[in-house]
Amino acid sequence: MIEVEGLSCFAGKKQILSDVSFCLSKGEFAALIGNNGSGKTTLLKCLTRNFAFQSGKIKIDQKDLSSFSYRELAKKVAFVPQHTDLMFDFSAHQLVLMGRTPYQKPLYFDSEKDLEIVEQAMKQTGTWHLRNSNAKTLSGGEFQRVIIARALAQQTPILMLDEPISNLDIHHQFEVMSLLQEINAKGITVLIILHELNMTMQYCNKVLLMQEGKMVAQGKTSDILSVENIERFFDVKAQISPADKHIIISKK
Repeated sequence: MIEVEGLSCFAGKKQILSDVSFCLSKGEFAALIGNNGSGKTTLLKCLTRNFAFQSGKIKIDQKDLSSFSYRELAKKVAFVPQHTDLMFDFSAHQLVLMGRTPYQKPLYFDSEKDLEIVEQAMKQTGTWHLRNSNAKTLSGGEFQRVIIARALAQQTPILMLDEPISNLDIHHQFEVMSLLQEINAKGITVLIILHELNMTMQYCNKVLLMQEGKMVAQGKTSDILSVENIERFFDVKAQISPADKHIIISKK
């Protein structure tokens, strides 16, 4: 479904990504992990055509990324950024309705189908009761679920998220990850940037590990999140409970 080969990009003279290659199959729930500055966000931006790359290839469903129109790409990939800033006072319902934009023509009024899809997305994310609320007044967990509902309203086969749980308390972290697990169970391919290794172990079936702009490991979660890899790439001491695969980390 997603094929990346030899991807390299620069910001000015600084190289951000270097010869990155990986594949994601339909229905995978993959975590993109690595220390800050390893190139994870830049990689997602390249995949969603929000950052230009200088060499390499990206294909979605065997079609080159550059050949998609923006509208076509928005029907293939939904992206949840790390931060969403609102300039105006939108209701939660209006915000989710923006996910239908790729399907609408200029000066096009929201159809009954659009409204049904938005209602379904908000009910799936447990936000329908918030539909008339000012989005700016929502709690962190509520707002994140509304943004995910907007992505679901796009009805794409691929969902990409940049650290969607980093600023949430533990309860809401589990809430969002469980929601993504439910979405993935319906056949949606999920690629998510995570720093929480235990969440990665519990929810994701594939891991892509980056360091200094390079893809240094990829594969089955339990294989990549080994004590050896965690200690090597994160510079910490690690133990993994054989009973429940819980990762215990301490300073070296």
